[in-house]
Amino acid sequence: MKVTFYGQNSLSLEIGNKHIIVDPFITGNDLAKDKVDIMALKADYILLTHAHQDHILDAEAIAKNTGATIVSNFEIANHYEEKGFEVHPMNHGGNWQFDFGNVKYVNAIHTSSFPDGSYGGQPGGFVIEGEHKNIYIAGDTALTMDMKLIPLHTKLDLAILPIGDNFTMGVDDAIIASDFVQCDKILGVHYDTFGYIEIDHEEAKKKFYDVNKDLMLLDIGESIEL
Repeated sequence: MKVTFYGQNSLSLEIGNKHIIVDPFITGNDLAKDKVDIMALKADYILLTHAHQDHILDAEAIAKNTGATIVSNFEIANHYEEKGFEVHPMNHGGNWQFDFGNVKYVNAIHTSSFPDGSYGGQPGGFVIEGEHKNIYIAGDTALTMDMKLIPLHTKLDLAILPIGDNFTMGVDDAIIASDFVQCDKILGVHYDTFGYIEIDHEEAKKKFYDVNKDLMLLDIGESIEL
């Protein structure tokens, strides 16, 4: 499994011969727009954690270009289905066995509305099991006790957690979240994109290091292999 970071909460996953894009917000991100060409991205699926613009901005363009299936909560899936896109709706606690692996839609504490203010359903995260590797994509969320349910079902190899604070968990809560999900290998997301969520990288890494955890902060376009 290969994970590539495209800024904010935007990721690509390569699982076997399938390509998955998560929360594509690239053309509106000053840190990413000159480094990533969305028309060059491969996508069989697009996973959306919630409806905020900094998570869905490029979903339509990528789906039109690739024919990807959009996977999200019921309301977001309906929104895109009405526009003619291929979708797969999910809701909290549900699993589905896709051709790249199993996906479980899990709880997140945040808000969710489309840029026009219309209802985007309840936000969520994804637990993905594929190629004998398991990852948790938390999406935008506060620290929640529901995270303790995840290791009851899945032993994680990587937790992808927001660390920018203000709109989501900050570093300190993300450390607790990593305890709750029982995973010491963390990929930080949702930081630096806007002034509200700028962080001190070295201080963040040290806080994780001091509790024997590994926080990875990837450059835009940088990948890791699991």
